[in-house]
Amino acid sequence: DYSFKLNKKVKTLARKSAFADKAQSGAISILENFTFDAPKTKSYLDLLNAFNLNDTKTLMILAGGNNNVVLSGRNLPKNKITSADNVNTYDLINADRLLIIEGAVEKLELALS
Repeated sequence: DYSFKLNKKVKTLARKSAFADKAQSGAISILENFTFDAPKTKSYLDLLNAFNLNDTKTLMILAGGNNNVVLSGRNLPKNKITSADNVNTYDLINADRLLIIEGAVEKLELALS
């Protein structure tokens, strides 16, 4: 039981460290809550173009199930989409830019506290 708690603390500390590194380098953008009317890759690409992130490895962190956004971006090789509950250290470190949906911020704060 003690090793499980220690392992969980180490993982949380690693995620905190990865977020801190991205914040210090200015690689985090907080986006207002949004959804797409239909799952279209073009909609996701338009979003990336708006932030000039077409050729950047991005990680979008959603508050929860937003199927149209997930389906719109899942087939783009330099982009990953996850929920605040499932974010992991590898994805944080691997991404050049984090796009965090406003509703996910509170969930991330709770997960990392």
